[in-house]
Amino acid sequence: MISSQEVIKRFLKDEISSQELYDAIFDFIASVHIRNGEFEGNYFIIKKMDLNNLIIYAENIYPDDNHREIPYSTSIYKESLLKEINEKAGVNKYILKP
Repeated sequence: MISSQEVIKRFLKDEISSQELYDAIFDFIASVHIRNGEFEGNYFIIKKMDLNNLIIYAENIYPDDNHREIPYSTSIYKESLLKEINEKAGVNKYILKP
């Protein structure tokens, strides 16, 4: 079983990989105009449950077998995720959002 911190670590590595993805993901999470919905990244899905609570999960789709698998997931509070994303973006030397 993968810990929540490991899921976040993998998410940050896979998804905060360009300025454009960082901007799009940050805007989706921070927006008060999006109360719920999904953001499909390269490998991970961010599911916004409400304004403050999110679920991050990896998704494997097998079109030949007509099924999908979610090998691991975690829930996280919006402010915690935005902090983690900004830390990773800072390491990558992206232009940070407030």
